[in-house]
Amino acid sequence: MHEFLRRIPKVSLHCHLEGSIQPETVIDLSVKHGIELPDYDDPGDLYSYSDIYEFLKMYDVAAHSVRDHDDFRRVTYETLKEAADHSVRYREMFWSPMAHMESDVAYGTAVDGIIEGMQDAEADFGIQCRLIADINRMDTAEHGYEMVSIIAENPRPELIGIGLDYAEAGNPPEKFEAAFQLAGQNGLHRTAHCAEDGPAANITTALDLLKCERIDHGYHILGDDAVVQRCVEDEVVFTCTPKSTEWVYFGNGMANHPIKEMVSRGLKVMIDCDDPPMFKTDPTNDYIEAADHMGFDSADFKRFVLNGIDGCWIDDSTRQQWRQSFGAEIDELATQLTD
Repeated sequence: MHEFLRRIPKVSLHCHLEGSIQPETVIDLSVKHGIELPDYDDPGDLYSYSDIYEFLKMYDVAAHSVRDHDDFRRVTYETLKEAADHSVRYREMFWSPMAHMESDVAYGTAVDGIIEGMQDAEADFGIQCRLIADINRMDTAEHGYEMVSIIAENPRPELIGIGLDYAEAGNPPEKFEAAFQLAGQNGLHRTAHCAEDGPAANITTALDLLKCERIDHGYHILGDDAVVQRCVEDEVVFTCTPKSTEWVYFGNGMANHPIKEMVSRGLKVMIDCDDPPMFKTDPTNDYIEAADHMGFDSADFKRFVLNGIDGCWIDDSTRQQWRQSFGAEIDELATQLTD
């Protein structure tokens, strides 16, 4: 079953570039740029935390180690190589422009380095990637609007949407209504981390006020039956990440993760890996965690993949083609699994 989960073709809609930097790479880049790191014995010690705020502190340290064009190309290439090794065919990848602006990195330096890494990875491994620029919701609404303005003034065809991340508590989605409105006016897709550590009402706000096309996380939707029913009927796609959220939010054992109930209640879930090395996971391992502890079978994972394709910001012709080809490939692997 684990090998089946590694080999099935995947799309990735919830993975952060800065959270995908291997600890050894953070060390290399920090030495290169003279950046002080927290104390550690083993590189993996850098990625040790007990809550979302400790994690975000290290996330920013990793982001600040990436300074020049080649740094951005390198970290992008490395995470996409790992994704391709786990049968990810297409990724819409979050990145955090505001974190790099704090380090006085020019927007063009960052985005063009990332795009070069995407192009190199596609040439070498066949994986396609597009970008989602995330607003740091713990920053001001004005800075969020400024970030979207910079993106609108410096368009790249590879950057197709914006998102909203960092800690949700005290930073509701309506805080960034103006930034999301500007994004829509400039043809950018929209999504947001919601109901991860906030109420189900944040999902309604994201859908109605920010005009989000899918929801990242969404676990606390289970506290409001009306929002659940609405999202079931509207077939809203939820991009869920078992390992990271069990680590910093729930801690009740993977078998009790809200994803299990979300699926049983008919919500349209896809599974991804969030910040893989920072949570000791990879694009296959989150699938394995769901299989081993939530009781999902091969048919469930086919549905998760197809849900992900439905959530992709691609044209309808490509969507139908991928649903057919990915589905057929998964069916063949499932036959081998049964045999």
